[in-house]
Amino acid sequence: MKIDKQERIINAAMKEFVKSGFDKASTNEIVKEAEISKGSLFNYFMNKKDLYLFLIESSVKIVEQIYDDIDFNEQDLFKRIGQIGLIKLKIQKRYPLVFDFLKSLGDETAAEVKSDIDQMKGNILEDGLKRIYQNIDWSKFRDDIDPEKAIHILNWSMVGFAETQLEKLDSFENVGVHILDEWNSYAEILKHSFYKQGEE
Repeated sequence: MKIDKQERIINAAMKEFVKSGFDKASTNEIVKEAEISKGSLFNYFMNKKDLYLFLIESSVKIVEQIYDDIDFNEQDLFKRIGQIGLIKLKIQKRYPLVFDFLKSLGDETAAEVKSDIDQMKGNILEDGLKRIYQNIDWSKFRDDIDPEKAIHILNWSMVGFAETQLEKLDSFENVGVHILDEWNSYAEILKHSFYKQGEE
């Protein structure tokens, strides 16, 4: 399957499964969105379940790109999160709903795929967050700051920032330093609140 065709199928299928869930998802809507024939879709996949399981495998591989591109030698939490934000933006250019699709797995109740989902060990996104925060220098935090709560605040801030950037961008070709600089202006405020004096 050609890459552009594969991406169209993945994105169209993710959109439909996120919107409707497995049972109600329509392959007619998927082929319409992907601009392919139904025969072409089932030339690659035996049935809807086969397509759904392919999406799960693809999503895991897509998210793995984040960990492949992170510089784990960078111990400053804010610089690490800045890296992740840029990587996620680039991934969402190609696969806008990959994170929504992975999140939807936890809410899926269809008997036909529930056991397959349950066989996946742990929560993909939660496991990913643990990996993201490997090798961080937590000693920079003020003693009266709960690192876990600080992480929640940072995650919420980063999600909101990413959503704002996605709305503003017409093209991802020039995604780069200017967005990181903008994030850093917000990160400096949070860093001043969380870090010990002299650690900023």
